[in-house]
Amino acid sequence: MDRGKKPCTSVESRNNNIHADLKDIIRENALRYLPAKSLHRFSCVCRGWKNYISTSLFAHIQSNYFHQISGFFRRSRSSLFPSFISLDPMAFGVPDPSLRFLPEPVDVRCSSNGLLCCQAQGTANGYKPYYICNPVNQQWKKLPKPRANHGSDPALVLVFEPALEKFVVDYRLICAFKDTVGYKFDIYSSDEESWRTSREIRLGNGVMIIPDTGVYVNDCVYWRSRINEKMVIAFDLTTEKASLLFSHFPARCLGNVNGKLYSGFLHDSDHFAFDMYNAVDAFMRGGKCRTAKDWSTKELTLGDSDIIWPTEDAGRVLFIGGETMVIYAGATFISQNKTTNDIKPLATEEDDGRGMIPYVNSLVEL
Repeated sequence: MDRGKKPCTSVESRNNNIHADLKDIIRENALRYLPAKSLHRFSCVCRGWKNYISTSLFAHIQSNYFHQISGFFRRSRSSLFPSFISLDPMAFGVPDPSLRFLPEPVDVRCSSNGLLCCQAQGTANGYKPYYICNPVNQQWKKLPKPRANHGSDPALVLVFEPALEKFVVDYRLICAFKDTVGYKFDIYSSDEESWRTSREIRLGNGVMIIPDTGVYVNDCVYWRSRINEKMVIAFDLTTEKASLLFSHFPARCLGNVNGKLYSGFLHDSDHFAFDMYNAVDAFMRGGKCRTAKDWSTKELTLGDSDIIWPTEDAGRVLFIGGETMVIYAGATFISQNKTTNDIKPLATEEDDGRGMIPYVNSLVEL
């Protein structure tokens, strides 16, 4: 026995066991709900946590349990490369927001549950390939060239739905593009590693899709219309049929809120988000929109805050989805959490907030 070392008492032994058990409980039951940046910090707690967090199995588990909107990628006005706006810089972030790990400068087009779809900036007339990547682990894949010409500003929606029983990442990229006879729809499947063009054609007749407005909700993709703000273009991925939907409310910002299609917009100093799900469901059955629900009726006022709040002629909803709504007011971006009603300004360079792509801070591996 080492005389210089005191024997461990039963109380100390019990405390050590409790501490070890607590670490195991947190590791097995809590870490999966945390964002990637926080997990990187927690990997410093001990060697066991570091080894656990760094496994492909844990990356798969975390990508299935963490779906919180963490921030937004967007094209910087001062650089060719993207930038990232975090909803909470302490919790959410990526190692290289400019995505310089990709082979060439890109624009972020759309995202889904931790994956980004980017498109090379390229030349005005040359082909600009698509890339799917996760900026957390900097893994990426270049998609094959589609047979169809998607044009200079394709309307893209990425669909990735993690499943615990499915260890292979399976995603689809849907592109609506203008042809001589109207809109066509290209679908890329990661499972088949190829593009195909749906037989469905939505004739033009004044229909114009706004490219960066696409949103996926329950096996359907929706885009806003450039012609009529109460019109929504829908493409059902199950039947591969396109439809024109109409609402009594303006579709100024489409979003997925708890599996329902919402439209968010400002009215005076209040902001509203109306549930369009029942409108879509009624339209599919030949009916009319009958219901609407408020996201929030809370006025945007914080007393002596430095935030510049929107007025009737300045301000709009930039994003609505999950628990988050983001509003542009003058030169300020404002986020609000639906559950807590927390309101705060987001740090960003001055612009109008166009092209903001929501991002989930996930460990998903390609």
